[in-house]
Amino acid sequence: MKQDINSAKKNVPEKIDFLQKMMKFFLNRNKLFTSSWIALSVIVVAISIPGSSFSEERPAIDDVVQKLQLSYESTKDLSADFIQETTVKSIKKTQREEGRVFFKNPQNMSWNYTKPQGKKLVMNHQTAWLYLPQEKVAYRQSAESIFQSRLLIDFFSGSGKLKDDFIITYDSAISPDKDGHYLLVLTPRQKNTTFNVLRLTIDKNNFYILRLSFDDAFGNSTDLRFSRIQFNTGLPKTFFLFKPPKGVQVFEMP
Repeated sequence: MKQDINSAKKNVPEKIDFLQKMMKFFLNRNKLFTSSWIALSVIVVAISIPGSSFSEERPAIDDVVQKLQLSYESTKDLSADFIQETTVKSIKKTQREEGRVFFKNPQNMSWNYTKPQGKKLVMNHQTAWLYLPQEKVAYRQSAESIFQSRLLIDFFSGSGKLKDDFIITYDSAISPDKDGHYLLVLTPRQKNTTFNVLRLTIDKNNFYILRLSFDDAFGNSTDLRFSRIQFNTGLPKTFFLFKPPKGVQVFEMP
């Protein structure tokens, strides 16, 4: 059953009202799913870069960027297990979640959370959904309202260029890390993006992404670690369509 979220507030259970307050970080025009898109944009450009051409010493940053770009352009889809830790500045609380993420270029993704409780975030070029099965509610928003950043649009339309969009450097203080992995710092050239800096940890041997972290413009921080990465497995577009199950209450987001 569809209804406007403002008119429905009086009728939803108290726990849903609390959820709505908490979801302000995730579910408004500037922040809905933004952290997920940032994460995916970085995964896509860093998942499969052959390391055999590099010496044991730290390679030149331009060589790394070139290989990142080539890998990004050749990636059609990917999936990976993830552990996500998000710290919300306003309440000074860190939440740990786990699951598996799927991406298909352009502009298709699905985050399937399994711990501490199940939820699903699905997005294609038309619509974004957040489904909370335990609450029997789903939130829907137009994808157009989410893609306000030219940077994200370029990434997920396949036209993004790393060197055009980011200033990329090594984290000179600690790169490589104690295990020899490369730590990169990506600073957006645009000044109106919803994040300031991305930090990547890339495996020294196969150049798979191991970890990424960023702080958004609202002071909230996200840390993501990835494993069991698979790419170009032929994920169908229908995988990124969502239909609310019977009995689920649907809220339209502006």
